[in-house]
Amino acid sequence: MSIINQNKLPLSSHHYFHPRPSPRVITRVHCLITTSSKPKVEPNRLVIESPSVPPTQFLATSKTPPQANDPSLKSTWLHRVWLASGCTTVLISLAKSLVGASSMHIWVEPTVAGLVGYVMADLGSGVYHWGIDNYGSASTPIFGNQIEAFQGHHKWPWTITKRQFANNLHALARTVTFIVLPINLLFDDPTFLGFVGMFSGCIMFSQQFHAWAHGTKSRLPPLVAALQDLGIIVSRSQHGAHHRAPYNNNYCIVSGVWNEVLDNHKVFEALEMLLFFKLGVRPRSWTEPNSDWSEEIGDQFQ
Repeated sequence: MSIINQNKLPLSSHHYFHPRPSPRVITRVHCLITTSSKPKVEPNRLVIESPSVPPTQFLATSKTPPQANDPSLKSTWLHRVWLASGCTTVLISLAKSLVGASSMHIWVEPTVAGLVGYVMADLGSGVYHWGIDNYGSASTPIFGNQIEAFQGHHKWPWTITKRQFANNLHALARTVTFIVLPINLLFDDPTFLGFVGMFSGCIMFSQQFHAWAHGTKSRLPPLVAALQDLGIIVSRSQHGAHHRAPYNNNYCIVSGVWNEVLDNHKVFEALEMLLFFKLGVRPRSWTEPNSDWSEEIGDQFQ
């Protein structure tokens, strides 16, 4: 009785003393401590939840794939307005470059600048793609929505082919409008504007190149398939390697010309090491690939 009194566990018709606490008692105490708003928690949920896994690991599985009639895949009038604005802004840059080159009788410099813009756009798309694939979460300021979208894209990559044109491009078109339009108003140099026009145009349409890289060749417009085969826009086979384990290569989605250079020289791996040692942040590509990164076929609606 002295032992029972010290532990404040009086015997009754409903209580029995055990020398060792049962697992059921331990589980119940854990629930009462960790959940204040809901005193009753289903034990099964405690079994499947793993607090050791970072929250960002669940981004791809937090939502189900969109259905055929999902409004998130449809273009709205606002999407179309932003796309028209972005295209107009790019065309102004290129038109001013052509007019300036004609009046100044220079053609080589603007042409070379345009080619450089095209090549650098591919590099820019790869750096950005690598960043949002590996860092941040849905709660990250400014980029959170795109980070979450790209994580879901790894789970259901085929959905990008169902997204309507303006819906797919409006976010980049809006960014191009805000950044490039002031440049058009402030500068008249044809060489500089040739670079800006080509770079911004390729960046804006990179998401469409990306969508085409997930398409079936028989369903693509013949011109698009020809451009892919020529390597002018990223090919299906090259980007397909990005969606296979270990998911840490072929990030560039304009032409893909930089992919081999960046992957062979392990440029992104070096950047990941630098960020880890400087900031202590681990990229998602260091995590063992799991179901969150594996493509789920599901019902690919027509």
